[in-house]
Amino acid sequence: MADENTVSAVDESPISPIRPNNERRNSLEQHLKQRPDRSELVEKNILPASRVAPQLQEKQKELERHMRADSLNEKISHRPPPEKLISEGVLHEDPRSPEERYEEAIEEEYAKREGGA
Repeated sequence: MADENTVSAVDESPISPIRPNNERRNSLEQHLKQRPDRSELVEKNILPASRVAPQLQEKQKELERHMRADSLNEKISHRPPPEKLISEGVLHEDPRSPEERYEEAIEEEYAKREGGA
């Protein structure tokens, strides 16, 4: 058995040094002083530009997407038909049939996805 007079060899010193409360508070103050401005964080896209409550930010993004879609649909609805653009010389008529153009578009899309073309 072990001798009763032996001293335990367990190191009981703390893993991280213990600082007095004042030193820790000063450290926090120093870090807060170095904290970037909100405008800088917005510029770097770390924070959203909106000042809306976090619970409402997702709804705000969704509303912006819908507004953008509505705006694009409105602009598309006022776009002149292809026949008018062909008659004005803005577009040139494609001699291929719609099926041929569709097949070519599909082939191009597959080529892009496969890393070709």
